[in-house]
Amino acid sequence: MRGMIFNPLPRGMGQEYYNKARLTPSSMPDIAPVLDGNAPVSSRGSDPKNRPFTVSSGVQLMIDDAMRVLGTKTEMSLEEMSKYTGWKPVDLEQVLKLLENRGIVKLTYPASLLQGPKVALLQKLNDKLLAIPPGEVLEQYSFSTDNVNADVKIILHAEDNHPFYALSVQTFGPYTEVLLDELRDKIAASISIEAIDLSDVEQAKGLKIQFADATKKQLIQVFRGLSSDILDSLTGQMLHRLYGLGEIELLMADNNLEEIAINSSKTAVTIYHRAYGWLLTNLAMPNEEHIQNLSAQIARKNGREITNLHPILDAHLLSGDRVNATLFPISSFGNTLTIRRFARKPWSMIDFVGKMHTMNTEMAAWLWLSMQYELSMLIAGSTASGKTSALNALCTFIPSHQRVITIEDVREISLPDYMTWNWVPLTTRNPNPEGTGGVTMLDLLVSSLRMRPDRLIVGEMRTRQEAETLFEAMHTGHSVYATIHADSAHQVLRRLIEPPISIPALEVEAIDLILVQYRDRRGNARRTYEIAEVESGTSSEQTNVSDIFRWSARGDTFEKMNEPIRLIQKLNMHTGMSEREIREEVLSRMNILDWLVKRDCSSMEHVGKVMHAFYANPDKVKEAAMKNEDPWTW
Repeated sequence: MRGMIFNPLPRGMGQEYYNKARLTPSSMPDIAPVLDGNAPVSSRGSDPKNRPFTVSSGVQLMIDDAMRVLGTKTEMSLEEMSKYTGWKPVDLEQVLKLLENRGIVKLTYPASLLQGPKVALLQKLNDKLLAIPPGEVLEQYSFSTDNVNADVKIILHAEDNHPFYALSVQTFGPYTEVLLDELRDKIAASISIEAIDLSDVEQAKGLKIQFADATKKQLIQVFRGLSSDILDSLTGQMLHRLYGLGEIELLMADNNLEEIAINSSKTAVTIYHRAYGWLLTNLAMPNEEHIQNLSAQIARKNGREITNLHPILDAHLLSGDRVNATLFPISSFGNTLTIRRFARKPWSMIDFVGKMHTMNTEMAAWLWLSMQYELSMLIAGSTASGKTSALNALCTFIPSHQRVITIEDVREISLPDYMTWNWVPLTTRNPNPEGTGGVTMLDLLVSSLRMRPDRLIVGEMRTRQEAETLFEAMHTGHSVYATIHADSAHQVLRRLIEPPISIPALEVEAIDLILVQYRDRRGNARRTYEIAEVESGTSSEQTNVSDIFRWSARGDTFEKMNEPIRLIQKLNMHTGMSEREIREEVLSRMNILDWLVKRDCSSMEHVGKVMHAFYANPDKVKEAAMKNEDPWTW
């Protein structure tokens, strides 16, 4: 399986390039301008004539130096060549045999035993230095995965006036890359995976360790005398090719990305950046077969298959990231692969009311009070509006002694460590190729009600049967939280009451609050559009919602629309607190939230610890907030 191509940007990257992003190897420039600080291009495929490009920092190993010397001569003896590598002739011979397998060199053995083998270069591989594309650097940052370091520059090209995502990684000389390809095949053949369940996280981790150990062992044998840093980097890159998704693994390690989309081998890989939205990258796939191989690899790890008979795949990676793949001709331009990358560091409510400005502290305080006293809630919004992120942030307000059951298609909900002792996460399962063995959301919902949950959290409510089961759970005393696709609280109500879900209006009143998330198209920011309560009625015509808070797009502010009358009544009924006491509680929680924002205490784990301390001794936490004590010392 050939690796991904890292392409340079064409000079004068214009709107036509941006629209078409035609990056097939045949269209690449043969030589790019040489600039100081730019690095050699590495080979990612077995065909040295069809070499990919990258902007990177290159490392030349001894074999590359020796091969360059060989290129100046007709042939060399192994004894002479060993002077340039520091390897013994017998060790050098084994390395050259690997290059001979790829048609790079030819070894000849004279008839006389007194003469040693000689080597001739058949194909000369040249480094190509690439120019950084012109434009203003808006942002640059670095990250690392499996000891492979990567640098990113977000470049604003003057002609297109749109940012571009330029990824730079450490690469190696062209002959080193050919050796790595040869070793990859050798290592893959040496490890049996038939008895391993690739969908099992622990077994998959064990397999990854096996590949890493085998890779490092082979590299030490072939590339003698490597420094530990170079050895670790080589091992990481080999591991990505052997076990992972190639250079896609680098994109998966960038915490600023939400989506990774491969639309075909004819266009550049695109990504959705948290700060800049959809961007083109300097990565491209070598051919359609490579995209299909990646999709098939993901399918196997999910016990599925993607073929011409089954050209659509919905699956997930072991990391929990969601994957969709399609094959040509279902997707007209070529094979596609789309990965929804979930946040590795879940956002907390402190992130929401602080640097992200998703809601204000008064809104968060009312939600905190509602979560503490087990009021049910629906979180609505459009795609990528932050529904699941909001639901996950609300979960830190659940008292730690309660039993929590989560039901999802793919694990996205993440609770603080101190809450996991009584947390049962359940996930659905797709049927096998024979159509059996599937476990639906409804199956898990029915089963969860027999587990005596205090809190029932559902990733997404979609069908009438799921809705009926959820509302039955609410009416039997369970606190229920779920997400639903809708753009407003009124639309949530209509979706529930009208076909095809058709929940009776009186049952819908079991919902205490509706929280609606919104993605601001202009600023690419998430906001809580509204928090509303369901008003009582005797029919679907009388059942309505009352907005408590709403976001104003013009001023990017949050406005209080109405007093939460029904919410106060519910809290009074469940706690016995008067309206004055409830409002005092809201104010004290606002102070605590402001304190945590001021102290930049935003990690899910630490916010959870503060909540745990609050439920154990609320007066102590209130006093700490008033004195502005350091919460990190808790």
